[in-house]
Amino acid sequence: MRRLPLLLLLLLGLGLGGQPQPDPPLGAQCLEHDCFGIFWESHPFVEASAACEKGGGHLMTVRSTVAEDAIAVLLQNRSGRLWLGLRLSHRCPDPAQRLRGFQWVTGDGRTDYSNWEPSTGLRGCGERCVTVSRELRWEERMCQEPADGFLCEYNYRGSCPHLPPVEGLLVTYATPFGVRGGDFQALPPGSVALIPAMGLELLCDEAGDSGGLRWGRGAPGAWPCRLANGGCEAACGEEGGGGPHCSCPDGKVLAPDGRGCSSPCAGAPCQHHCVVADSSFVCMCEEGYQLAADGSSCKDIDDCATVPRLCEQVCVNTLGGFECRCHHGYEMVEERCQPISRCQEAPCEQQCEDVAEGDGYRCSCSIGYAVDPRDPSRCYWHCNDSQCPAECNKYGQSCECPEGFILDEGDKGQKVCVDLDECNMDYCEHNCTNHPGGYQCHCQDGYRLRQKFHCIKILPGAEEGAYSGDFGPQSPIPSRTPPKVGHLHPGVLVGVAVGALSAALALLALGYHLVKKCCRPPATMDYKCSGPHEKEMGLQPVASSCAT
Repeated sequence: MRRLPLLLLLLLGLGLGGQPQPDPPLGAQCLEHDCFGIFWESHPFVEASAACEKGGGHLMTVRSTVAEDAIAVLLQNRSGRLWLGLRLSHRCPDPAQRLRGFQWVTGDGRTDYSNWEPSTGLRGCGERCVTVSRELRWEERMCQEPADGFLCEYNYRGSCPHLPPVEGLLVTYATPFGVRGGDFQALPPGSVALIPAMGLELLCDEAGDSGGLRWGRGAPGAWPCRLANGGCEAACGEEGGGGPHCSCPDGKVLAPDGRGCSSPCAGAPCQHHCVVADSSFVCMCEEGYQLAADGSSCKDIDDCATVPRLCEQVCVNTLGGFECRCHHGYEMVEERCQPISRCQEAPCEQQCEDVAEGDGYRCSCSIGYAVDPRDPSRCYWHCNDSQCPAECNKYGQSCECPEGFILDEGDKGQKVCVDLDECNMDYCEHNCTNHPGGYQCHCQDGYRLRQKFHCIKILPGAEEGAYSGDFGPQSPIPSRTPPKVGHLHPGVLVGVAVGALSAALALLALGYHLVKKCCRPPATMDYKCSGPHEKEMGLQPVASSCAT
């Protein structure tokens, strides 16, 4: 088992090199971060614990074989029971656990080591403490009973090495917990090294900005180079008759204590970055900033003002940079401003396109459909030709045509919708223009259209209304005055009968004309479309009225 080679040990005698301090340990040893002291004083557990705390430590914890080795060296084969920092408070021991339910005075039960005496153990439950013997065995003991002594532990953040031996120089060390001697291998922070021959008193303390521990003194500059290199971090020299002095390698300068070496940037007032240049420094700024006139602080560069057209639409300067933003109605997409699409929320029935004006969108329809003028978001079936394919079910038995068309068969037997010439039905009082799916009435000069079908004469002096000039000036239609009702002559009765027969013949002729138009090929139809006039339409099933 490795013991002493792993430890930085020192056994100290009482009062070496000076007056004895109150209640110092009779022996001590130090590791890199911990020191242990042995006290041969008979006290109960609580009093022993208080004595350790008074010196800045606590009763010793033994968590590994390294701590066990330290105890062996401190005991020096002397018999006796010494308190350890292990205690059980008002409960029963648990032999199944490594510490049997006991806890260290530090408040935890963490350990990698235990060494209980197998043949001893107090009966029952209740408060009890632990001592260690010369054989390094742990024994349970009533806390109120005095032990032969106790072991204290002192924890530190690091240590200073012992000063290298110099012939003819005596060095004495004093620790913060009261031990004095000359053979330490490691010293905790706060320790003092006394060198009477040089009139030096050195302190183990932090070394500048490095955070490490090293020997130093309050006065700046080096001491004689033969002792620990004069305290210099780099080189120590005494040439020139100016006494010992320290020097540093290129790129570094002497620290304020005159012994350590540091970068020229250490303590430099640079706001952002510091660059070493020929044992000096230069301040530099991060991207988006420029060095101010004082040479150390940094000020923001207004990128939006210095770089033209930096952003597509709006540029906003920020500290150390800038942000590109978009105008109202646009959004940033892959670093470009794109119009915000309103079509996802638009109520369009078929198609939609984004536009800059209005609501930001426009509804449109697929081929064969037109926008409903009564509701621009909806579409209706629209045929803009004299003949269009009919819409039939998958069996081809039920077909439909837009309003203003009639169902027919094409040259190859397919179902088609053929425009109905409403102008042949005398819907208009004066003139009529047929177009696919509808028609439009016009009035002669001196008349204006009323209720889509009728023409009324424009009175002299009255405001002239809208009228169609497609047909040029035409003679007015004479008004027809209905005959007065009086005594009917027998000849009149004959005339009425003849008139009724004539009207029947006229209706029969009109029906024949419609049937003839319906049944003739679409190519032979004559259309008078003067422009893409559209009519409000709806779908209606129309049965063919032609004989095959």
